[in-house]
Amino acid sequence: MRKIIKLEGLCCANCAAKIEEGVKKLNGVKEASLSFMTERLTMEVEDGREEELIEAARKIAAKVEPEAGFKVLR
Repeated sequence: MRKIIKLEGLCCANCAAKIEEGVKKLNGVKEASLSFMTERLTMEVEDGREEELIEAARKIAAKVEPEAGFKVLR
């Protein structure tokens, strides 16, 4: 299932790359891409594990970029 998350307030492309790398390593994430320009994280995750993986992605983003907003768009 595809999930799209808005990460508002990313300070740099390096932080975006670190978040993307961390999310890609999560067990259950098939694919992940974070665009610094659009501030959107797109994740392809295993069905039935969406909420668990979104929460794990939220923790990764907060660790790398604590000031960024995290909003699930769909």
